[in-house]
Amino acid sequence: MNVVIIGTGYVGLTTGAALAYLGHRVTCVDRDPAKLELLYKKKSPIHEHGLEELMALTGRNLHFTCRVQEAVADADVVLIAVGTPSKSNGEADTQYVEAAAREVAEGFVPGRLYNLVIKSTVPIGTNRRVSQVVKRVLSGRGMGDNTAVLVVSNPEFLREGRALRDTLYPDRIVVGAERPEGVDILRRLYQRILEQTFDPPPFLPRPEGYNLPPLVSTDPTSAEMIKYAANAFLALKISFINEIAGLCEKVGADVTEVARGMGLDPRIGSPFLAAGLGWGGSCFPKDTAALLAMGEEHGYTMPIVAACREVNLRQRYRVVEKLQEALKGVRGRVVGVLGLAFKPGTDDVRESPALDVVRILAERGAHVRVHDPVALANAQRALEGLEVEFFQDPYALAQGAEALVLATEWPEYRHLDLDRLAGMMRTPVLVDGRNLFDPKEAGRAGWTYLGVGR
Repeated sequence: MNVVIIGTGYVGLTTGAALAYLGHRVTCVDRDPAKLELLYKKKSPIHEHGLEELMALTGRNLHFTCRVQEAVADADVVLIAVGTPSKSNGEADTQYVEAAAREVAEGFVPGRLYNLVIKSTVPIGTNRRVSQVVKRVLSGRGMGDNTAVLVVSNPEFLREGRALRDTLYPDRIVVGAERPEGVDILRRLYQRILEQTFDPPPFLPRPEGYNLPPLVSTDPTSAEMIKYAANAFLALKISFINEIAGLCEKVGADVTEVARGMGLDPRIGSPFLAAGLGWGGSCFPKDTAALLAMGEEHGYTMPIVAACREVNLRQRYRVVEKLQEALKGVRGRVVGVLGLAFKPGTDDVRESPALDVVRILAERGAHVRVHDPVALANAQRALEGLEVEFFQDPYALAQGAEALVLATEWPEYRHLDLDRLAGMMRTPVLVDGRNLFDPKEAGRAGWTYLGVGR
């Protein structure tokens, strides 16, 4: 099929590379000249495991351009995968989705059937809104009667750092369409994924025991809600275990053992039960805020989602308070923060809990040093204006410091030499914001160890 994808962020570029690898002819559209310069060379502008390697395997199937109308004229499927940032009231801003839809409609030619797919995470009713936007453009061009456009919802469920794995081996594919033809075209688009009839990339083998993913077909409104509800529930699991962690500290329990015992119950499951600094990134903060905004719009309160967000924000301050108590105040102290990305496996620092900790420490007068394996450049832009020192080497960061905060659980940090680090510190205090280290091992190395819920 001839596929056009508007937007080359995590969703657009990952989806485009995967579909091209599966044999579709894919054209990804972006307006950023610097990003396009990299893409023309099959270089990824984002850090995502295996993405450049997969792009190299797509041959002549993957193309990039800045010309929307040229690209969409003979497309079978057009996917919109642009950002929907939060407005000041928490509502998702769909202006970029609507602008993309208008520009796409300007490129449609008479006498064709087009399938316009919304992959961006959008508020309830956006599919209806986009349908009207497209109809107005076509009507203004005198094409309202002889050009058909099916608008379909196809929310993504990709995890940054594992986006390719989630694309090629998904848990499910959700399609929201008013007409069965919309479901059929997406079934064709994803056929080789649904049937797993492709040869896995050598660096991304098919998971052992993986079953064929179901295609969930529903109406567009339900498809839009599935995405929001799924993300809110995952965020809730993290906030729940963080709330339990606070009580564990009061009564002397270990939250890692509590989470292990809980997770063995198949009704609960172990994923997303890791206590720590809480969640961040481009999805959970934005989507929970959008749910609250949608509820308010309809006069419906959502106290569970609201509490979920409150608990998540509190975690940043709880970790800093541990440091305050251990050091008898952080003003004038040299504190190193290990990890800046919102989670390991990505260079994305959007809504990162680590950056919040850095900001709180800086506001309270600490001298803050930071390190991250891949996200330093993005963090420098995000922290511009703060007095923060950026280090390429965690051992250099630790030299003469009075405390370390483990903020992102990069695998590289698990293998740090704790004895060597402790010997370089002025006072070896370790606040393990992700419960990455063994407290006994840290204690043997001379650290004052402070975990979350331990």
